[in-house]
Amino acid sequence: MREINWAVLGCGVIANEMAVALQKQGRHIYAVGNRTREKAVLFAEKYGIQKVYAQYDEMFTDPEVDAIYITTPHNTHIAFMKQAIANGKHVLVEKAVTLNSGELSEALSLAEEKGVIVAEAMTIFHMPIYRRLHEILQSGKLGAVNLMTVNFGSFKEYDMNNRFFNRNLAGGAMLDIGVYALSLCRWFMTSKPEQVKSIVKMAPTGVDEQAGLLLMNAEGQMATIMLSLHSKQPKRGMISCEKGYIEIMEYPRACEAQITYTESGETELVRAGRREDALLYEITDMENAIASHTDKQEEMYLAYTRDVMELMTACRREWNFTYPEEECNE
Repeated sequence: MREINWAVLGCGVIANEMAVALQKQGRHIYAVGNRTREKAVLFAEKYGIQKVYAQYDEMFTDPEVDAIYITTPHNTHIAFMKQAIANGKHVLVEKAVTLNSGELSEALSLAEEKGVIVAEAMTIFHMPIYRRLHEILQSGKLGAVNLMTVNFGSFKEYDMNNRFFNRNLAGGAMLDIGVYALSLCRWFMTSKPEQVKSIVKMAPTGVDEQAGLLLMNAEGQMATIMLSLHSKQPKRGMISCEKGYIEIMEYPRACEAQITYTESGETELVRAGRREDALLYEITDMENAIASHTDKQEEMYLAYTRDVMELMTACRREWNFTYPEEECNE
């Protein structure tokens, strides 16, 4: 298979991690674009990238580019995705993939028309530990999954100009950290939750600062989620089954989990993968999907991405919480 030429849009933390991930394979990002070209030049020098665009949108029409990793703020994703897809580029998009389910459906329809892959860079769907836990659950050792409790809380200072609390930059707990919690639940649930109850506390800027969610699907599996941007919580997931429970710490990039078997009280520590290789796992799966002649989207868990986005959109609709871009499209 010919090596895939990647272009990256944006030069932030995630773009740096992607560059390091490719370097581990003895490879380099092919091209970089950024609103501030000077930053793109420094980024290219740091990672041995051969092409820096004078205007970042030149990457969308560059015939040498096969795939684009979009690492810009949530509210910019859909416009960049549409440009990339229209020009036949495969697209990997940093979470949250879009602002809402309508935008995602629009992007996926265009991708199907153009025959390209669109995927969300959701670490949980690609970390080896989750595939190992799936195998254990499939073996029946723990019985059926019954319920989950998931927490994610950051303590961000009350600076209403930073992106976390800035409505104009698609701030708020749901899109920034809730996407992880919901993705974890969806991974372990047999089907998408049908019943969703939520409560929210808004920040002074009008974005969701704190939220609690209660979910249940057709199989009766339940989950509770607590999110916060101004109150620290551990990134902890607990999956309770008939014969035991699984505890996962730092679950967005987990590499281990502890299983407790309730009858014996014995514990088992399960390890798989490396936290620092999270981006490498995403890129590898994306490239395999591009090269595959089977169900490409299944390899990137697009159905889960769609389910999670629909859940987040439904919650925000219940809260009467919209972003400026959504109001412009009403």
